[in-house]
Amino acid sequence: MAKRPTVYDVAARAGVSIATVSFTFSQPHKVRPATREAVEEAARALGYLPSASARGLASGKTGAIGLFSFAYYARERGLQPDSQTPFGDEANEDFRMFPLYHDEVQRGVQVECWRRGYVLMVGDAKGAAGEADLAGIAGRVDGLAVFPNTVPDDVLMRISRRIPVVELSIPINNTGLHGVSVDNEGGMAELTGHLVEVHGLRDIAFVGPKGFPDKEHRFSGYAGAMVAAGLPLRTVDTAPIGHLADFAASTVAEFVAAGKLPQALVCSTDEEALAYMDALAAAGIDVPGQIAVTGFDGLVAGLVNRPSLTTVRQPLVELGRAGASILIDQVAKPGKGAVTRQLPVKLMIRESCGCQAQPGNQVR
Repeated sequence: MAKRPTVYDVAARAGVSIATVSFTFSQPHKVRPATREAVEEAARALGYLPSASARGLASGKTGAIGLFSFAYYARERGLQPDSQTPFGDEANEDFRMFPLYHDEVQRGVQVECWRRGYVLMVGDAKGAAGEADLAGIAGRVDGLAVFPNTVPDDVLMRISRRIPVVELSIPINNTGLHGVSVDNEGGMAELTGHLVEVHGLRDIAFVGPKGFPDKEHRFSGYAGAMVAAGLPLRTVDTAPIGHLADFAASTVAEFVAAGKLPQALVCSTDEEALAYMDALAAAGIDVPGQIAVTGFDGLVAGLVNRPSLTTVRQPLVELGRAGASILIDQVAKPGKGAVTRQLPVKLMIRESCGCQAQPGNQVR
């Protein structure tokens, strides 16, 4: 068997030090592009592969970041957590819903891990195996990022005593954990103000005010804007998980039967907004002619829908990148206090509120 090429061979061929070769594969952002390309070309020519296990033994680190989420696809589609329903088969009835919010944040984590020379391990809370999956990931990574409502606080606090933990998308709290969130309250206040001030709407109902901290913060933004305008609050309950379409249809039917259709539905997520737009269309109610509908998240789904969805766009990829960056920085140089960031959001004026789509609001 031919002798395997070593880091020394790559360094000699590329004309650099072995430290530069190591940095190229472990922390590529610290190496000049031209130098990095020379090292990568030498590695390809020699058939060299860096040894993650060797780096780990030398540094005491794994070179990996973990990302843990709930079984989003199953929960939102009403499937059992351990369902064997094929991905993309009968469970995926709405092509608009991909990529999901979860997918875009994960992409951001992946991009930052790649940029910083880390690998990413992903798991989710699927049935009884969820806690075991979490333990399996947490035991093999240098830091852990988690999505909202996936892991009990006491479990996260226990894990954080050994490795850094960052919460994604959860409004900044006092748990002492690292966190990245967005301006949920400010974004929703701006959107509600647009409906009041630009369109002159007065009967505006908020959809989905309870159940998740980010939704509750968005409701606070709506409520603040309505109170400031001297207008009454009106809410529509959060739909049961897995039953959004049916719940939206029954809610619209109740509006029609009672003769109490609001002038606008301000939905706490894009997915809710799209479900209500479908239900309104099925009932023969024109959007935005008879009622305005808005969302929050900025999913690709809002662009392909007709009418296109007025929404508040979260910087989802940047949110994932920020979370990964905090973890990697903490691995390199642990700090004493929690690192928290709140990212700005952007109001995306499109068609479903009654406006013509503004330049730039159709581009992701």
